[in-house]
Amino acid sequence: MNSNKKLTERLRSLLLATLLLGSAAQGEVRPLDRIVAIIDNDVVMQTQLDRRLREVEQTIAKRGAQLPPRDQLVSQVLERLILESIQLQMGSRAGIRIGDEELAQAMATIAQRNGLTLEQFQAALARDGLSFDEAREQVRREMIISRVRQRVVADRIQISDHEVQNFLASDLGKLQLSEEFRLANITIPLPDGAPPEQIQAAEQQVLEIYRQLSDGADFAQLAITRSAGETALEGGEIGWRRAAQLPPPFDNLVSQLPVGGVTEPVRTPGGYIIIKLLEKRGGSAQIRDEVHVRHILIKPSEIRTDIDARRLIERIHERILNGEDFAELAKSFSEDPGSALNGGDLNWIDPNALVPEFREMMAKTPAGELSPPFKSPFGWHVLEVLGRRATDSSTQVREQQAMNVLRNRKYDEELQSWLRQIRDEAYVETKL
Repeated sequence: MNSNKKLTERLRSLLLATLLLGSAAQGEVRPLDRIVAIIDNDVVMQTQLDRRLREVEQTIAKRGAQLPPRDQLVSQVLERLILESIQLQMGSRAGIRIGDEELAQAMATIAQRNGLTLEQFQAALARDGLSFDEAREQVRREMIISRVRQRVVADRIQISDHEVQNFLASDLGKLQLSEEFRLANITIPLPDGAPPEQIQAAEQQVLEIYRQLSDGADFAQLAITRSAGETALEGGEIGWRRAAQLPPPFDNLVSQLPVGGVTEPVRTPGGYIIIKLLEKRGGSAQIRDEVHVRHILIKPSEIRTDIDARRLIERIHERILNGEDFAELAKSFSEDPGSALNGGDLNWIDPNALVPEFREMMAKTPAGELSPPFKSPFGWHVLEVLGRRATDSSTQVREQQAMNVLRNRKYDEELQSWLRQIRDEAYVETKL
């Protein structure tokens, strides 16, 4: 019995020594990760912090800027990770998910915007010391955070009708929402205090140019050969200008020109000028196409796979073709809370306000007919086009433009306020 006890003790000592030696040996090769911050139900690990620090340092280096002191940089990066964690946890509780298909499309779009194929994008990341999987996961995080912000911050911004009308009536509002004109000019200069004979010669010259233009001569060619303006070699083109940015009398003259028209010669302090209207955009005339459409949406979920959602929408589609009422099926099955109670009716809607998949299927579906089942980022749909029309929405468009300007002004301020609020309300313990 004693011998067994001694043997057990020796084995225990040997095992402990082996574990200690093994831990020491492993510690020399691969240090253990450690927690650097606890945020509610989540943690930030040292490896996460180190990886993000490398990314930030590379970004700063590419810009040719000087790195801040190391402790300051670590503090800033950790604070960013803490805020990200808080928002990601909010997204998780709200059921916000980014599927693999949607994420793959986002990565392809990022590559395309940088003029790269997906393979070239992966190679560029590797040259910067980043794996494609790490970049992919970071994009997923940013997409979730963006949706959390859209859902929460947008709801906190309130724009009254009074604010919109005040903005439209203000000088700034008139400037930002007025028509824009792409212009070209021909300039015949006159110095200050020019004698009458020089003024007369310049006037004859500009009238001859105007006569040639009236007979169909090419404006750009005459600008190159006859104009003394600084953009003469570019065919006289001076780019886009708003009416409010043009000096009198050009603000009124240009507003009355048809596209392709030219003004009569105008005497200015610097000489004679002729302006051509090449193109215009914005302003009061806003004719847009609208579609009256209704739809039924079936969403994949934690308990319904994408295949199950597709099969369900196919069965609903079959029932409609067999004569069942679209509106009643929408009320029973559709998971679009904004339209289900109205029988799936989205009313008259601007196609540009819809996601591409919905917009394209709507465009292919004749009025009075049912679409086949199709998929969008929101789930599986079937739609019916009830009608199409062109409408003058000048007032509504201007009010919506004013609303967007005011909302964008308030967004950054409201975002910072919200971030401070959720940071103050979260449990955060740092362990650096």
